[in-house]
Amino acid sequence: SYSTRIGLKKTIGTSISPMTARAIIVSTLASLALVLPTSLSFSMSSADVSSPSQPKTVIIAGAGVIGTSTAYYLAKNFNVKSILVDVTGQIAPAASGKAGGFLALDWNDHTPPLGRLARRSFALHEELAKGFGYEKIMYRRLTCASISVDPTKSLKKPGGKKLAGVDWAQDDSSDDPVLGMQSLGDEETIAQVHPRMLCDSLFEDAKKTADCELVKGEVDFPLYDDDDQDKLVGVKLKDGSEVRGDAVLYACGPWSGPWTKGVMLGVKYHSVHIPTPRVLDQAVFFSGCGDPEVYPRPDKTAYCCGFPDGAIKVSERPGEEEVRQEKVDEIVHAVRSASGKAGVLSADPCLTQSCYLPSTPDGLPMMGKVSDQKGCYVAAGHSCWGILLGPGTGETMANVIATGKSTEYVDIRWFDPNRFD
Repeated sequence: SYSTRIGLKKTIGTSISPMTARAIIVSTLASLALVLPTSLSFSMSSADVSSPSQPKTVIIAGAGVIGTSTAYYLAKNFNVKSILVDVTGQIAPAASGKAGGFLALDWNDHTPPLGRLARRSFALHEELAKGFGYEKIMYRRLTCASISVDPTKSLKKPGGKKLAGVDWAQDDSSDDPVLGMQSLGDEETIAQVHPRMLCDSLFEDAKKTADCELVKGEVDFPLYDDDDQDKLVGVKLKDGSEVRGDAVLYACGPWSGPWTKGVMLGVKYHSVHIPTPRVLDQAVFFSGCGDPEVYPRPDKTAYCCGFPDGAIKVSERPGEEEVRQEKVDEIVHAVRSASGKAGVLSADPCLTQSCYLPSTPDGLPMMGKVSDQKGCYVAAGHSCWGILLGPGTGETMANVIATGKSTEYVDIRWFDPNRFD
């Protein structure tokens, strides 16, 4: 969950062993009172949701990473057409187009069902990059570190050299706030992707394969056959128009509330893109200076974020999230302090933005059938791991919708959206 990742980042800024770090993560989860179905065990096989006939057209409410991934795998694996319905009429208008794209293989292993989904999805990201082209979606492997910083206690390195293994410290140690570092992963376990480029590529491929469409609108409620109320025939949009299909997936992130028993909340994040003098190859969770997070990209920019708001029921519209200048200033000040006044993050931002990360009460996503709406499914609530888990979730939901069963990689019962009934 978001809280777990922040807890990990804050604590590993000191020099501790990986096993200690893992114990800290488990402790953080316990403090969150993580609620898992008590009747299940970690050794279950894939769930048999039902055995529906394969739909011909699936309506997907939401065109972010979950929606586009599901459309891609419905087309690729089952030749099923999807119609994406988004209130903005755009692909990835909200968090999926504004995220950092940080991918970690094993950071969710402490929660086995989520860890399996994460590992499968991490592998799918590599597979997608090979198919689309690494540069097309700005995918690459890189390292990750927790770096402890304090501008008031900067260390003088021998010979004016920066701390070994820290890509961010300045070559001139006269203004270097770095105190120490702890590796959080290397090229075997850490990667990144450009989320908007990924979503665009997923949609374009689904369009080529199965004539996937994008419609501007907002889903209001499902429609059923007059003679058979168990047979879904489409959805009614809030403008009164109808879209025809025989299955519906709600994948609207923090705006999925009406189909998630009202438990879905959003955590607002601000982020800035800062030009860098060179391509950096190390994602950083700074410890100190407000604990900002920095994800460098191969286009000589760095995605910087931090200082999230509290979880709320989201009232702002997708793609219309207000950018508060005080939050932007807070992030810019933090990363400049952490990297040194004349460091690699000293340039003015070239982009400022904000978005909401969807969160659930127990920190697990909601994936599966909606109990009180025939032919309807939901996939939302992936928090800060939405981009990482997107392809794995899309593959799983495509399988569930087309065959009634999950994949061999994911036991979907852990993510039952009806667990909050």
